Amino acid sequence: MWPRRNLQDLLGIEHPIIQAPMSGITTPELVSAVCNAGALGSLGCGLLPSELVREQVAAVRTATDRPFNLNFFAHPRPSMDNKTAAEARQRVQRYYDELGLGTAPEPTEPFPIFDSSRLALVLELRPRVVSFHFGLPGADALNALRQAGCLILSSATTVAEARWLEAAGVDAIIAQGAEAGGHRGTFTDDAGAGTVGAMVLVPRVVDAVRVPVVAAGGIFDGRGIEAAFKLGASGVQMGTAFLGCPESNVPPPYREALRAATDLSTHVTRMYTGRPARVLRNRFSSDMSASDALVLDFPLQASLTMPLGRSADGEVRSDFFPMWAGQGASAGNNLPAGEFVRRLANEAQEKHS
Repeated sequence: MWPRRNLQDLLGIEHPIIQAPMSGITTPELVSAVCNAGALGSLGCGLLPSELVREQVAAVRTATDRPFNLNFFAHPRPSMDNKTAAEARQRVQRYYDELGLGTAPEPTEPFPIFDSSRLALVLELRPRVVSFHFGLPGADALNALRQAGCLILSSATTVAEARWLEAAGVDAIIAQGAEAGGHRGTFTDDAGAGTVGAMVLVPRVVDAVRVPVVAAGGIFDGRGIEAAFKLGASGVQMGTAFLGCPESNVPPPYREALRAATDLSTHVTRMYTGRPARVLRNRFSSDMSASDALVLDFPLQASLTMPLGRSADGEVRSDFFPMWAGQGASAGNNLPAGEFVRRLANEAQEKHS
């Protein structure tokens, strides 16, 4: 028996484990396998067009009748001036020249905003859980989601963010430590936001709010889950640990880099999308990390860097492709997702007993 059940009872799941919504990497097969094993599977929808979201949700519902989560970005619309855009294009032009890609394009918005059309999509699909990264949409949207029966989660990287999320009415808060892979969920202008480790962040968020707190960042096994419970969390969210699962959409060079990772293999950069994100080091992220202060607003920066990551035939260029990963990438797993969830649950309960 888990030491507390408020998260499971809230979400309708057996194990207090949430598979992180890694947009472009999670697949319906991964999500449904996690759900069928008793945890909460999550589809990362931040990068996906609406029709593809519909297709993936239909595939999940064909494979499982259990609750699942749809995750969206809640970022504000970016701003840009011509001078900054020209400077950003110039900084990446040498890579375009090297790869024979011509002139770096004018920046555009490659990822959808959570607007009225995205809200209508979620109300149409009615998942049990909807989660957000980079804050929350407006109060009217949140009220509509609640009225549709959706539970709402979001990420906090500081105590102040957690308090703000609770005041906005979220059902649970994901306390995302600095160890976590991919984008930080930071949505304030605090210079220290996103730099606090989970060991410090989780207990302070637990003390600051009344809703269930989910620990995220650096959790890879049952020991990490039990440690999160001892810090006061009601559950965990794990992303990098699922990258090695055969159901994930991780290209072969990315998988090879994960297998070769050490505890020093990741760092945080804004060069890929404009927001801080933890990635496996490669040539591009290492070359450009010193220029982080000069990037475009999220997600405009991504429109300049995405063409570098894949060739015209879709092959990954590992020197340029963003390989999102947390600090513990070297502790990754390659089990099928359902088997992995069951192993995690058994390990955690053995540690607790």
